[in-house]
Amino acid sequence: MNLIRFWFNFEKSNPIPLGLHLGCGVTAYNYDDALLILRSKIFKNDYRMTIKDYIQDVDLRTLDSHHILPNILPPNNRGIWYPIGY
Repeated sequence: MNLIRFWFNFEKSNPIPLGLHLGCGVTAYNYDDALLILRSKIFKNDYRMTIKDYIQDVDLRTLDSHHILPNILPPNNRGIWYPIGY
């Protein structure tokens, strides 16, 4: 099964977990799998996940080269690759 890179942006009107103000990179089998990863790894307990928008098959070259790209894990594995720590 092929993996897909997603980039998520979240509504900032609700509190969001640390490190997500620039967005979140997730590699998953499909959109529903990406949501499952987000819920199980980041949006636990006290946080309500409110997605503002997302990009499927995100081209890494379009992400911030000063803040995001130097701080990502390899995006070819299933899971969270930005921010690091989840």
